[in-house]
Amino acid sequence: MSEDTSISKKKFMEELRRYQKGSVTRRHFLGVTGLGAASAVIGTALPGLRANPAYAAGDIGDRVVLATWPNYHDQANFDMFTEQTGAFMQVNVFGSNEEMLAKLQAGGSGWDVFVPTNYTITTYVEEELIEPLDVSKLPNYDASAFDPRFSDAGTVDGVLYAVPKNWGTTGFALNTSHTGGNGMDSWKDFFDRTMDDFSGRTMVHDYQLTTIGAALNYHGYSFNSVDESELADAEKLLIAVKPHLFAISSDYQPAMRSGDAWMTICWTGDGKQLNTDITEIQYILGKEGGELWSDYYAIPKGAPHTEAAYALINFMLDPEVNAREVLAHGYPVADSRTNELLPEEILNDPILYPAAELLNALEFGAAATLTDPNRAELMARFKSA
Repeated sequence: MSEDTSISKKKFMEELRRYQKGSVTRRHFLGVTGLGAASAVIGTALPGLRANPAYAAGDIGDRVVLATWPNYHDQANFDMFTEQTGAFMQVNVFGSNEEMLAKLQAGGSGWDVFVPTNYTITTYVEEELIEPLDVSKLPNYDASAFDPRFSDAGTVDGVLYAVPKNWGTTGFALNTSHTGGNGMDSWKDFFDRTMDDFSGRTMVHDYQLTTIGAALNYHGYSFNSVDESELADAEKLLIAVKPHLFAISSDYQPAMRSGDAWMTICWTGDGKQLNTDITEIQYILGKEGGELWSDYYAIPKGAPHTEAAYALINFMLDPEVNAREVLAHGYPVADSRTNELLPEEILNDPILYPAAELLNALEFGAAATLTDPNRAELMARFKSA
């Protein structure tokens, strides 16, 4: 006589709730309910068991094009997205928000998803370059889970245009093997040492906001200043520094890792990645100030693969996916659901979460800097000098 392995409906639901709460393993649940052999079928019917892809393979087309920043994602997540949806990932990298804006203004970018910074989103809305988001296609987006300091910029005039990716700071990375192990703490150190014992070994971003902003901070001005006399002081410093630079580039990790560059303007996550692999490289926030920022996922007007765009953004908002992103790129996130999944050493890391006195000195970028002609012309003169 065969053994009766069936369980009551009540018992089944009790075990299902234990599994959903994480109290028991998937193996235990499938075993005690006798569903092991049928797990594939059950997995499609029970939300707690399925992998939660937003779209079935084939529904969204064969590709999605993402425009993003250097060193900013976990390739394993992209591979998983392709495996789940059938959509191939094509990634374009840019080095400044001005470059991104110019590409979209020119038309025909071919991008499905892009990653704008907080201060630029109002400009995209004004120029009708960005799509309002349909949150019904983003079931992984929960506005209440995000710290509003790093999510509010995605909403303009009550309309959601962008959802938070992560946030960070802009400081500089220093290889202390060239300073006898001593650190630095200011933009004055950064520029003065570049014109002294670090000559030929320093990099600055190919990005007006951060490079001009750092020069403004050197003089004690606002990172966002568009005052002509203050910009003139910043330009004088940058022109003096130019012959002493190793390079002007927003992709500075290769030179820092090879040892060709010893110091560079740097974003949080790059600083964390460099420090993890080369402990002599420190990430430093200038005591005069600097940038506090948040980046977002958004869909440009005319995106050729809109459904794929929504599928990718929704996938990246999954807390488990986002947690893997943080472990790979080293930037803090504003999503409390993701932070619950991260280890304490990440949540207490001083590179990701600086001391309050350093954080308080920073400024969010101002929209006026993106289109200010004086800053654009200053950057052009600096690069061509």
